[in-house]
Amino acid sequence: MTSPVIALIASLDTKAAEAQFLRDRIRAAGVGVVLVDFGIGEAPAPADVDAAKLAELGGGVLEELRYRRDRASAIEVMMRGAANWASAAYARGLIAGIIAIGGSGGTAVGAAAMRALPIGAPKVMVSTVASADVRPYVDVKDIAMINSVVDFAGVNPISELVLRNAAAAAAAMALASAEPVSSRSQRLVAATQFGVTTPAVEHARTFLAEKGLTLVPFHATGVGGRAMEALIVEGMFEAVLDLTTTEWADEVVGGTLSAGPSRLEAAAKTGTPQIVVPGALDIVNFFGEAGVPEQFRARRIHRHNANVALMRTSPAENAEIGRRIAEKLNAAVGPAAVLFPLRGVSALDQEGCPFFDPEADNALLEALRQNLKPAVALRALDLHLNDRDFAVAAVEALIAMIEPGKVQAHA
Repeated sequence: MTSPVIALIASLDTKAAEAQFLRDRIRAAGVGVVLVDFGIGEAPAPADVDAAKLAELGGGVLEELRYRRDRASAIEVMMRGAANWASAAYARGLIAGIIAIGGSGGTAVGAAAMRALPIGAPKVMVSTVASADVRPYVDVKDIAMINSVVDFAGVNPISELVLRNAAAAAAAMALASAEPVSSRSQRLVAATQFGVTTPAVEHARTFLAEKGLTLVPFHATGVGGRAMEALIVEGMFEAVLDLTTTEWADEVVGGTLSAGPSRLEAAAKTGTPQIVVPGALDIVNFFGEAGVPEQFRARRIHRHNANVALMRTSPAENAEIGRRIAEKLNAAVGPAAVLFPLRGVSALDQEGCPFFDPEADNALLEALRQNLKPAVALRALDLHLNDRDFAVAAVEALIAMIEPGKVQAHA
């Protein structure tokens, strides 16, 4: 079997020594290396893919970038070039994955290349900013961020320890990526989950398994919703059980866990069958009580834990959320339906609990009724979201979409 090859992306004008160390260690582990340079300055030795090539692929000219000395523009060009090169090289089977090293600029370039690869391809980023907020770099991909601890200025007794581990990790990932995925034959259903909707997801997982389907949960924290949408577009799922659309509350009201305005578009555009539920739309998320904006301080706030404060959505906010969800589902080219639990949309939204508010829930329901087109069925069930029977109804509705005539009611 041919040994896998991994791309090593670095700015060789400043990090040639570290790149050479990584290359030697990865090769010693039995994995090939393609050295990719994105540095604007003169490299001390040639790379397999030089900076001029990356600049060209990014829509620029290396000599012009050197002359202008505009670092921000140069990084943007190299980010595009690295992503374009990586995508093409992976598609042609020339590389199995990527390892990169850098500061903030190098991390931007290396991570851009990694985000161009699919889930499962090895991605190791050794970075001086890995202990900071890495969401802009990682986004929804499986990038392993390794804190360099020290800055890059040659190989020393501290940096050698970090680089040695990074090389071993990248090589092991590359070798593992050559193995077949044992569970590839499973039929997958995407689902969204929050702590306050977990019982519903667990019930649904059991019932889907009885039908030969595997539930794949995504934590509805903004990144989770966007990750699910990206994988729906890639055709990973047979259907979507969107039990927790809470990210729309953050998008509309201004919370911290929004998945952006394109949430719910992937299944609609691809025709993937989807059951949508207003799970946890009673909740807007903020980073701790101190993170609640001043204009919301008089609202109903629930301390979820030391780092998370939750705010109850109002009837007016729920009406707008319902309108936007209807707008997205009305564009669906495949089967779509909404199931609405009349007794509460989360563990906090039931009688005796902090966010129980039938008026607010009813505003959401009425907005859906008024705005959904007839092609998108809306069923209101006299159940709570986390009731076993609600999960049964949701799974049976989904099965009816993908396997008409095969639904059998649960006892």
